[in-house]
Amino acid sequence: MVTYIEAFSAPMKNTGVIRLYGTEAFEGMRKACQLTARCLDELAALVKPGITTNEIDRFVFEFGVANGALPATLNYRGYRKSCCTSINHVVCHGIPDDKPLREGDIVNIDVTFVVDGWHGDSSRMYPVGEIKRAAERLMEVTYESLMLGIAAVRPGARTGAIGEAIQIFAERERCAVVRDFCGHGVGRLFHDAPNILHYGQANEGPELKEGMIFTIEPMINLGRPHVKVLSDGWTAVTRDRSLSAQYEHTVGVTADGCEIFTLSPGNLFTPGLKV
Repeated sequence: MVTYIEAFSAPMKNTGVIRLYGTEAFEGMRKACQLTARCLDELAALVKPGITTNEIDRFVFEFGVANGALPATLNYRGYRKSCCTSINHVVCHGIPDDKPLREGDIVNIDVTFVVDGWHGDSSRMYPVGEIKRAAERLMEVTYESLMLGIAAVRPGARTGAIGEAIQIFAERERCAVVRDFCGHGVGRLFHDAPNILHYGQANEGPELKEGMIFTIEPMINLGRPHVKVLSDGWTAVTRDRSLSAQYEHTVGVTADGCEIFTLSPGNLFTPGLKV
């Protein structure tokens, strides 16, 4: 049975209950998410052939500190970096290193800043120089999948409606939805209930209620949906080494739909794409 609770009444740990947030929480999330979105905007000019993902990571850390925030991933469960950088066939949780990006790569950069205790979580795809049409198309399909999932959010619908919208579109475009990772509740906790699956049926999952806050972050593969986690315990890759892409927004359920907290201030959420 699904339990909903006013957020201020719930303990500060993931107990499986779904928190319902009020006006002040929404304002806190706007502030945190907009800082994350600003950082991702700034990265659009930095991502080019020759830059290392460690340099990107350093920029994320310094940007956060300069703006009174800290990256949520830094030292989270032993993770030692300020963001995740997932290149080409890496699905998610790629660890920044000193290897330079190359012409034709695509990279997802996932940033979460903590501002006054609130977590602003978002990720985007960036083309590295000129990319192949197949990679560009995958990014287009993934972004459209995200936006169709967001369009399904409204009070009274179920979380399965989000997954259904994403799955139907992605598979119609002959792409595959990753099953091993999902969106999640977010707020004062980095990862909270409910899980937001990116596949399923509209009549499945918890009912969406005004005040819920969560991420939608579909991972879409050009090949098959299967992934594996490398020996570092973090990096997830496609088993068939096909390209993978991901876009992520944090949203809050409103009386008649939802608010996207992580919209790009500079309209740079899809750099390199004509969408």
